[in-house]
Amino acid sequence: MAKTLSAREIMEKLVSFPTVSSDTNLPLIDWVEDYLQGHGVKTQRHPHPEQPIKAALSAHTGPWEEGAVVLSGHTDVVPVEGQPWDNDPFTVVEKDGKYFGRGCCDMKGFDAIAIWAMVEAQKRGVKRPLQLALSYDEEVGCIGAIPLIEAMEPVLPKGSAVIVGEPSMMQAVTGHKGGQGYTVRVRGFEVHSSLLPTGVSAVLEAAKVIEWINRTNAANRNAAPDEVAAMFFPPYTTLHVGRIHGGTARNITAKDCWFDLEMRVVPGEDKKTWRNAFKAHVAEVQAAMQAIQPGSGIDLEPLFSVEALKPEENGEAEALVRAITGDNATHVVSYGTEAGFFQTKGYSAVVCGPGDIAQAHQPNEFITVAQFDAGIAFMERLLTRLQEGR
Repeated sequence: MAKTLSAREIMEKLVSFPTVSSDTNLPLIDWVEDYLQGHGVKTQRHPHPEQPIKAALSAHTGPWEEGAVVLSGHTDVVPVEGQPWDNDPFTVVEKDGKYFGRGCCDMKGFDAIAIWAMVEAQKRGVKRPLQLALSYDEEVGCIGAIPLIEAMEPVLPKGSAVIVGEPSMMQAVTGHKGGQGYTVRVRGFEVHSSLLPTGVSAVLEAAKVIEWINRTNAANRNAAPDEVAAMFFPPYTTLHVGRIHGGTARNITAKDCWFDLEMRVVPGEDKKTWRNAFKAHVAEVQAAMQAIQPGSGIDLEPLFSVEALKPEENGEAEALVRAITGDNATHVVSYGTEAGFFQTKGYSAVVCGPGDIAQAHQPNEFITVAQFDAGIAFMERLLTRLQEGR
């Protein structure tokens, strides 16, 4: 049997793999697969359907029956290039009561604790099953969530309560916004700027679309939120342009302009409704452009689509986490996770993990030792419940 590692030792190993979303995660998956199998835990690898350099992993321990608690995490991290790190980002360094390293907070700290818990559950002979779900490409729009969930369904007994371990300071987060994003590419027609009416400026036309975004944000901000939206900050759906680029020269109508748009949609509102409203305005702008130059236009390239997590009435996952943590307050967040995807596939889901989301993606990313230990204590109490069949 393989050597049993502590949760910290597992975190150190996971962080050592530079699993930036643009790169492979296979060395990490290989290691986790070998480690779990070495301790008698059943695993299933789920390769990316189009990219052979990536794979997800699921695992099961305990009775081969439905009703497992599922521990959900992602294996990818955001880039470190251009960030002023004090130490090697892919080596865990303990200092001043903190573990520093890319992914310590988001979310290899939780992954490590979950892997440790899987081995402990196997050793202790739990009466209720425990499952692990490790995805890829979460950081670029939760792209790997649905393929992983769908791949798990035919090979594992279905779990009933999913704990997504994104950093929440070990609070029970029962709702988060959904989202969708596009790269908007505007195609203009170049003429000398003195002949402006005969050309189409991609920059000026992009500005019309962005102005619609500004007006929409203002209207949403001024509208009275419903009961669910009121739980969030801000209490409405937001649209945001994070990057923009375009133009050739000061005195030429811009041939090209592109920008990235994201929408963060409150639970209860339909992403399709917002998508259709945006596309309808784009169509109006495009029609006016093509009346001047038929070859101009606007193309939309989907970037991501994230399902909202809706607060559940009598949700099993929420009740489980509250029973373990004693946290009975209401917590919702405006960032997205894979919890909403599990929920749409029929699982009860909640977000609860160690660390502060404010540290995610930052240079010198860290998780406090106290939060990491709180995650381990949570898993210890969960294991006790599983041993009792609860």
